[in-house]
Amino acid sequence: MSEGHDHAPHNHAGPAHGARVTAGSERRIRTVLIMTAGYAAVQAVGGWLSGSLALIADAGHMVSDAAALLLALIAYRVAARAPDAVRTYGFHRLRVLAALANGASLLLLVAWIAWEAVSRLREPSEVLAGPMLVVAAIGLAINIIGALILRRGDQGDSNLRGAMLHVLGDLLGSVGAIGAAIGIMLTGWTLLDPILSVLVAVLVVRSAWGLVSESIRVLLQAVPRGLDARAAEADLATLPGIAEAGHFHAWTLTDESSVATVHVVPEAGADPLALPALVASRLRERYAIDHVTTQVDPPGALVAGKH
Repeated sequence: MSEGHDHAPHNHAGPAHGARVTAGSERRIRTVLIMTAGYAAVQAVGGWLSGSLALIADAGHMVSDAAALLLALIAYRVAARAPDAVRTYGFHRLRVLAALANGASLLLLVAWIAWEAVSRLREPSEVLAGPMLVVAAIGLAINIIGALILRRGDQGDSNLRGAMLHVLGDLLGSVGAIGAAIGIMLTGWTLLDPILSVLVAVLVVRSAWGLVSESIRVLLQAVPRGLDARAAEADLATLPGIAEAGHFHAWTLTDESSVATVHVVPEAGADPLALPALVASRLRERYAIDHVTTQVDPPGALVAGKH
């Protein structure tokens, strides 16, 4: 490939690596962490005393959320560290790892809820609907407050989105527990508790899988969503002064930053030093790629690099 040859100039264009980690996002997650951890203890005790699977499952969900939020806070602190000679892109990918852990933990919890629900369906157990309703109502209020706090933050932040999904999952869990409690009070049918727990789990799993799949996509350095790499490469070849473009690669660095590399061949008489800025400008304006590395090759190098 042409990268192995001496091709000059090789130039970078675009802002510094990395995305900002806002103090506001960190503060919001810290507040919701305290609320979540505190209520998880209350809910666990309430679920145990009332015999409610919906409350126990939601308490486990809250504990999982508290751990995930703590991981997100740690990721924020580490991600804020400046790049060094070894990690030249900085530590922002830790935020993606934290988002992946959030989604994965939520999927594991959904599997546990489903398992417990099947056991309860086979062997129904007594549920005290009154205490269950009170605890679930308190949980609903706390989750609504937490969701409002996170919703006002930067929704481009994958960790904030992950925290939001966890809180929404908790909110749905509280709604399910309230519905189960009211149904049991009216009908005495305790099977409503595990049934509604499964319904809540189904609603949560879709969002959790979306978070996991998007994190994996970023870690595998797939092209940013909505970008057609071949079309972008062909578009660059139409720029004035460029005869050919090839070896185009693009990937997401962080929530707010995309990176691309490309090789171009200048037209006869064109100034090769002007091409990197031209390429960077096109990719930034048309494809929202903010960091571009352009290598200018001599005629014939791109064809040779394909073999």
